[in-house]
Amino acid sequence: MFEKLKSIFREVFDLSMDTAQPDVIYERVIGGTRVKGTNAVLLILSIFIASAGLNSNSVAVIIGAMLISPLMGGITAAGYGTGTNNYKMTRNALVKVAFQVVVAIIISTLYFRFSLITTTIPTEQLLARTEPTLTDVLIAVCGGLAGILALTREDSGTVVIPGVAIATAIMPPLCTVGYGLATAQWHVSLMAFYLFFINAFCIGGSATIMVRLLKLPTVKGLTPEQHRKVTRNFIILAIIIFIPAAIMS
Repeated sequence: MFEKLKSIFREVFDLSMDTAQPDVIYERVIGGTRVKGTNAVLLILSIFIASAGLNSNSVAVIIGAMLISPLMGGITAAGYGTGTNNYKMTRNALVKVAFQVVVAIIISTLYFRFSLITTTIPTEQLLARTEPTLTDVLIAVCGGLAGILALTREDSGTVVIPGVAIATAIMPPLCTVGYGLATAQWHVSLMAFYLFFINAFCIGGSATIMVRLLKLPTVKGLTPEQHRKVTRNFIILAIIIFIPAAIMS
């Protein structure tokens, strides 16, 4: 009886049935790391839309910014590179994400600094990005798993990706950092950046875990000792990152 249930469980949750070819997955992931052309335009547009939505306390506008923001692509690529032991890819993806983050903070700071409707009293939507908790961790982990899973499917997960973008909310916290800098409210910037960092870490970490569960081809193999060391360091880093969120929960 137990073996039959086990067999049914494996069949229902078998992720290998509709997994795309490794080279197709790689091209999709790499495509999300580009910071020029369409992605560059979308980045700037999403910054202005998110900043305007936060400033006017409009949930609908903020959701729009989440949908078009290309930031998640680079974070997912960093996790994919780590999962396939392609550390050159991880490094390049992180550099591009860092560039996008700096651009987002600079533009949003300028927006809030010179916007006629900016006040030193944060809107409800701005405040919502300054109180990270373990709930945000859970959402980011689930969103990250769903995001990389969608990218590895044969149908490319076009229906799933928008939902993941909304759930993980990468751009609004960065624009909230800009608000805090523009109004000299350093605690707002600090907590908003912490929320962004939690989301980014969970998305990247989830991508790494899912890539290894799917057993996608790796650039180079790791010895059992190296694998244990990487896993141990990842767990220690996750605990350190999540402690403040746990306290605030």
